[in-house]
Amino acid sequence: MYLKEKIQEELKKDYKFLSILNDYKENYYPSKENIFKSFELINNIKVLIIGQDPYHKKGQANGLSFSVNKDIKIPPSLRNIFKELNQEYGYDKPKHGDLSSWSKQGVLLLNSILTVEEGKPSSHKKLGWEDFTDNIIRYISDNEENIVFLLWGNFAKSKEILIDENKHHILKSSHPSPFSVNRGFLGCGHFKKCNEYLKFKNLNPIDWEIK
Repeated sequence: MYLKEKIQEELKKDYKFLSILNDYKENYYPSKENIFKSFELINNIKVLIIGQDPYHKKGQANGLSFSVNKDIKIPPSLRNIFKELNQEYGYDKPKHGDLSSWSKQGVLLLNSILTVEEGKPSSHKKLGWEDFTDNIIRYISDNEENIVFLLWGNFAKSKEILIDENKHHILKSSHPSPFSVNRGFLGCGHFKKCNEYLKFKNLNPIDWEIK
């Protein structure tokens, strides 16, 4: 079974969030057409970056974890991600925070919770999204090989139990949030380490530069 078929199978279950999808409100983010964008942009998964839930301010969430649309101010955590990329590769500061180019190369930018109410972080917690995405992560781990899992922060690290470390490569650090970025994220070298692993497995590396 392919990933998109697995998603459709999961959506036939009795998840509480299905009632939200059937009556999706204007103050829920991301927009309804972007809820599953992280899966729609990707073909062959090489890297999986786990976030918690979408940005909760108007216009920010675009369906990809940590990502925002090109006309939106870059949030603090993403600025720190770009800071780490600058340290590793010397890239100039990007003019925008749209990470779609990563997705198109095989980076699955997956939030554990896929929707949120405006101004209320984690407001759609415990509606079944966590079970849904846990099942997807476990499915990917069981059915793919040589994926790099980037687990940033304690929440993402809690998903390690879903991953078969004998088949995949796991990199862990603190979260890029301003509150924890200096506890291990800055200087972690994850982007280069990820590409080194992909090259070792004869896979094309990711071009991390945002242009």
